[in-house]
Formats: sequence, structure tokens, C-alpha cells
Amino acid sequence: MQHFNEEAIEKLDHLYKINLINSCSGYKSANLMGTASKDGLENVAVFSSVTHIGSSPAMLGFFLRPTTVIRNTYENIKTTGFYTINHIHENIIQEAHHTSAKYEASISEFDVTSLSSEYKNNFHAPFVKNTPVQLAMEFVEEYHIKANNTILIVGKIIDLYINNKIIEEDGFINLSKADVAAINGLDGYAIPKNRSRFGYQRPKL
Repeated sequence: MQHFNEEAIEKLDHLYKINLINSCSGYKSANLMGTASKDGLENVAVFSSVTHIGSSPAMLGFFLRPTTVIRNTYENIKTTGFYTINHIHENIIQEAHHTSAKYEASISEFDVTSLSSEYKNNFHAPFVKNTPVQLAMEFVEEYHIKANNTILIVGKIIDLYINNKIIEEDGFINLSKADVAAINGLDGYAIPKNRSRFGYQRPKL
């Protein structure tokens, strides 16, 4: 087994280190974040850091890299208070990944990919059309991570749209039925398959 201590990690080639550390945490969620400026200019970008915060109230969080450069998603969320989270599925992986390219704020990623936006219930931010799980989010608060200057954005779920075929009787969303993707590192995509579910566990007597 290959071993990297803290000193060795810091001495690694920059790109090698980024790939190594981004993939060592395991598979991450693959989502497209949809936002719009106050003037209605759309933006969509891939994120792999969405995480569950709590169920009551229903809240999710995601991490942003330092805002030393323009982050269109962050700017739109802070100025409007709204964004969407859309699950990436197998058929749109390549186009979804291209949204990681750094376009100027005046250019919408919807215009340079085959992804299409759609609006529901007069929500300000665009959803990504034909994605199996879509969440309308409202900004709640943010936390500055001093150790590396990243930001944790916390939002609450305003609306949740789920493909009828993937939600089970007990509320479980079976993502494998919609070929929802996961991200390994920065650019490795996988399509996980649900093998089994285990009920709430109690100590053995």
C-alpha cells in the first residue's frame, strides 16, 4: 500500500496532489447548480460538494472555493437568495462537466451546452430540464472556513421535484433507477447501482 505523510503530500506535483486529495474522500454527489442574476442572466455549474445538513427543517449545504476570483454562482446566490440543485444523470455527464469551464458572467452555460433551463412555480432560479431530482433552494447563511478560505453555503429546500419512477413507498429516492451519477475526484464519473438497503440498526442483545 502506498503511503503519503503530510510532508510528502505537500511536496507533490500540484496537479497530482489535487487529483489525489480530491479523490481520497470517496464518491461524491454530482449536481448542477442553477442560478440567475437579478437581471435574469442564467448560470449553471457542476458541484460535487452538496451535503445533507438536516431534515427538519430540510436543509442542504455545499462548499465554494475561495472567492479570490469571480464565482458567478456565489454572486447570484448572494444577490438573489435563490438557486437550484439538479442531479446529473448518465445521459448528460459530458455536457454537465463542461459547465466547470470558466466562462464570463455574460455567457450562460445553457447557451454553450445542450443543457436546457426550465422554470417552475415562478421560482427565480432555473432548473435543468429533464433531471430526475430537482430542488429549489433558498439561501440561509454562510460560514467562512478560515483554514483554507473556502465557504460553506447553507440553504433550505423550498420545493422538491422527483421523477415518479424513482421514489419508493417509504420516501426513499432510488437514484440508481435514474442512472444518477457520482463523482470520483474532479473529473471521474460513475453510475452507482443500489444493491441493498438495511433497516435502522440496534445493538445486538
